[in-house]
Amino acid sequence: MNLFKHLFALALTVLLTAFPLTAWTDWINQTGAETSPNIAEIYVMDDHVKVRLEVNIGDLQSFEELIPDDWIKDKDTHRPTLQQRIEEFANNTLKFIDDNSRVLPAQLVRVERRMRINRKFTSASMIYPYTLEHTAKAPTDQHVLYAEIIYPFDGKPESITMVPPLDQKGAAKVTLGFIAYHKTVPVIDFHVLDAPEKLNLDWSDPWQSSFDNLDLNRHHQSVLMSFLYIEPHEVRHEILIQVRDMENWIELGLRDNEYIEIDELDDLKQRINAFLLEKNPVMIDGQSVEPMLISSDYINIGVTGIQVQAQPQRLEQSTAVIGVIITYLAEGLPQQVSVAWELFTDQVRRVPATAIDPAGPLPTYLTPDDHVHTWTNFLEHYTPPAVAQVAVKDTLDKITLPVVSIGAMIVAIAAGWWLWQLRRQQLPTMMPLLALVTAMVIAIVAFPFMKLTIHRPAVMIGQLSTDETRLIMQSLLKNVYRSFEFRDESDVYNKLALSVNRELLEEIHLQNRKSLAVKKAGGAQARVNEIDILEAEAEMLTSGGKGFAVRAKWTATGSVSHWGNVFARKNYYDGLLNIQIENGHWKITDLDLLEEKRIDPYSYTGSARDSR
Repeated sequence: MNLFKHLFALALTVLLTAFPLTAWTDWINQTGAETSPNIAEIYVMDDHVKVRLEVNIGDLQSFEELIPDDWIKDKDTHRPTLQQRIEEFANNTLKFIDDNSRVLPAQLVRVERRMRINRKFTSASMIYPYTLEHTAKAPTDQHVLYAEIIYPFDGKPESITMVPPLDQKGAAKVTLGFIAYHKTVPVIDFHVLDAPEKLNLDWSDPWQSSFDNLDLNRHHQSVLMSFLYIEPHEVRHEILIQVRDMENWIELGLRDNEYIEIDELDDLKQRINAFLLEKNPVMIDGQSVEPMLISSDYINIGVTGIQVQAQPQRLEQSTAVIGVIITYLAEGLPQQVSVAWELFTDQVRRVPATAIDPAGPLPTYLTPDDHVHTWTNFLEHYTPPAVAQVAVKDTLDKITLPVVSIGAMIVAIAAGWWLWQLRRQQLPTMMPLLALVTAMVIAIVAFPFMKLTIHRPAVMIGQLSTDETRLIMQSLLKNVYRSFEFRDESDVYNKLALSVNRELLEEIHLQNRKSLAVKKAGGAQARVNEIDILEAEAEMLTSGGKGFAVRAKWTATGSVSHWGNVFARKNYYDGLLNIQIENGHWKITDLDLLEEKRIDPYSYTGSARDSR
């Protein structure tokens, strides 16, 4: 079975599908609003406000106007018509007011039973770092009333005020977590809507729309961002920028002033790539370096973080964001890296910049007066992960012979036989006795010295204990995974050769050439951070040289970093591997994978761990 395709599926899959994964982001939403009993997702579009509402079963009374007639058990209950109820809902329950103090009417598009959306991407059930208190948990009962409501308006209002359900004293009737978007742009992260809040709308640039309440904001307040990754063997510069800002430097060449059509996306990316390759020069250890790799994608910035758009789609120029990745090769881990940032506009005079090294992120800001972003290596105790051959214990593969002592003992045996024969014949025994004593003395004195080591024949190979087998498998698998972290193809080949025999290596190398190119072009490289050997039992090979057939079960936990986020994945494997001795070192010679499955990256497997 293809070793790369299966054994190392984790590393490539993490890379190619990084953004849909569970993520540790560079921030934690501290409000806990996404766990509120009731949730409202609010979208301000060109001619309407759209609300997606989840109502907790326990709060249905506060949203009574939305309950369908067929949910009412008592059929004799007199209720206003649906139109009357929706008018009441728009005027007194969940209300939107434009800049002319006009209450927007409402249209009920959909109402149905649903299960609550599982919002795992933020702080649910976590602990606030400052108060050490747990964030609120989502309701136990996951059943909700789901409703979609449209609030139409004319023109483009300068502001819209959002009013939650309030009692006669002006206090919130329910706990309502909400997130607001202007078109596709998130104006805030999740917060609690417990009072009227005014949203000021910038129709020319929705990224500039904001609430009067300064506490209502989003983590990524700037669209233009720089991320500088310093890793062993490479420096990676990731840039987020609005497409409309590119008009300051290049001609976009688009047919329309409002949209980017699907057939224009690729050409626009290529021209942006070509421009950015010439900007923001990078120096590594005092030397100017050329960009080696580049990729770009259209980006969504939302409550789940920064994500690549999965499918091409028509984009609004006012909201479109592109992410560009430029990669530079380095020898080991650099000592100093600097980027001379050149992209400022009349509106953007302060650019968030983050350097991420093996110790974590180091955020700062760049301005026209302080535009050089410099990272210096202060990692005193950091050692880049190494790949080294796995040596075979001498007691397993070799026999050490005290050749002088053995020779002396042979002489002593012969002298003893000679002495016995002479004594039987009653002849003088001085010579054999002297030879015997001399040989014995030489055997004893020479024993610690003058030894000869030889390899055991296959039939004399010792057995491997369970602990020894686990250690060998852990070392070999760790080496193979780490080999793929090198950026140069020849380095990958040479490092793999330390743990994989030649026949299997050639197969891996040929099959991996295309995948490795994809990995390079993608910028961020998946890294296997932890290997857990769950089970490992070895049986001696009956043929084919000195080695063992190993039935092993293990997990590999990997991660890939992009846009300031770390994405995690964990795979479980069950397989049969052949390991053999070559020139005093262990190498993998065959693999048959019996099972592979993805598991929770935060699960505990209960094994001995090898953390890097």
